[in-house]
Amino acid sequence: MTYPTPQFEDKICPPEQLAERLATLPRPLVFTNGCFDILHRGHVTYLAQAAALGASLIVAVNTDASVKRLGKGDDRPINSQDNRAAVLAALESVALVTWFDNDTPAELIELVKPDVLVKGGDWTPERIVGAAETLARGGKVYSIPFLFDTSTTATLRKIRESEGKA
Repeated sequence: MTYPTPQFEDKICPPEQLAERLATLPRPLVFTNGCFDILHRGHVTYLAQAAALGASLIVAVNTDASVKRLGKGDDRPINSQDNRAAVLAALESVALVTWFDNDTPAELIELVKPDVLVKGGDWTPERIVGAAETLARGGKVYSIPFLFDTSTTATLRKIRESEGKA
């Protein structure tokens, strides 16, 4: 017996195919980015809230090399770019997943030209990469407050502390 490839895999889009794929998505387009290393309740809540601000949510993940340059730890990311993209694509709230290797998603944001640009509550709107350009095009920029006190870093700290007690 063969099993079909899950449909969510179709939501994973290499950056070079992004322009073509964006043309097929309902608008307004919402864009966000991040590592999304170990997906948790805070992530999925934030993504669902971001998706509600438009018709299609595009999520850009940092490549593995980009995550390493962020200085989150020598062993980060825990999950590979391909695995992080697949898990995000499986979420109902996500329309498309792509990736970027630069230190910021500025070039990708200019390619997407989202109607709505969103980051989590640890980013003030004036610090969000691409905010000025999005606002200049008539778009909106939001910083969504965290509803749950969760983070991949805190989860890893808890795991590492428990390993020390084993």
